[in-house]
Amino acid sequence: MIIDEIVIGQRIDKFLVENTEYTRSKIQKMIDNDCILVNGKSIKSSYTLKAGDQIEVKDYEENTDILPENIPLDIYYEDDDLIVVNKPSGMVVHPAPGNYTGTLVNALMYHTNNLSTVNSNIRPGIVHRIDADTSGLLLVAKNDKAHNILAEAIQKKEVVREYIALVEGVIKEDTATIDAPIGRDVNNRKKMCVTGDNSKEAVTHIRVLERFSDATLIRCKLETGRTHQIRVHLSYIGHPVVNDPVYGRRKLINPKFGQMLHAEKLGFVHPTTKEYMEFTSPVPDEFTKILNMYKEQE
Repeated sequence: MIIDEIVIGQRIDKFLVENTEYTRSKIQKMIDNDCILVNGKSIKSSYTLKAGDQIEVKDYEENTDILPENIPLDIYYEDDDLIVVNKPSGMVVHPAPGNYTGTLVNALMYHTNNLSTVNSNIRPGIVHRIDADTSGLLLVAKNDKAHNILAEAIQKKEVVREYIALVEGVIKEDTATIDAPIGRDVNNRKKMCVTGDNSKEAVTHIRVLERFSDATLIRCKLETGRTHQIRVHLSYIGHPVVNDPVYGRRKLINPKFGQMLHAEKLGFVHPTTKEYMEFTSPVPDEFTKILNMYKEQE
């Protein structure tokens, strides 16, 4: 990220607390371990930002042993290079401070000894992520070569990622494209928002599948993959995902389930065979149950 005039003179630790998901204590550890650089150089937490400063934030993981756990996996496809897994709602993708067990990574480590090492030690095999309370299909790499090829394909927007969502209110348009940059919410570091400050390009295509009296079932196709992208974009246009505890506007229907968002389709070119592969998964039972509730109100 490059500093503009708005934050000139601000301490770097304060700036990063407000513009990243990291806590102040985590940022201090990252600074102490040279994981935060300004213009390619190490700094202290008291460093004050100057115009044009380029801040580089590197992954920093404390030395924590991540253990394999015998957790059932819903595997749609597997070979020597990759796994396509259907993640249930409520499962965190990879360990993080304060949550080192019960994740998809713990389950994958029990299932196989072959996972890519491109990311940090707590994210073996993870090429891309979906939110803990979003269900659906994920790509997992079993070696570094496959990981790099798949990650590059995602970056080049060559991987098909389509979601099914039930949103609040009735969307009148049959199709729409939401092109709005997403960045960290300065008032709540755990949330993202549409903003022009320290943000990245974010594009979501939507198509209406079915309308109800007070909700709409839609298909979302990702062109980019920002944190909480679909949830933020839909909230931004006034149609947040039903049952979303963070971005929703209505009372939760089922606090234990999470948002009505499911990664239904995943398509990609296989890194070794070069054949196009595509997978789809049905929405989970709780999604169907809530959807039927809206249908019965018609």
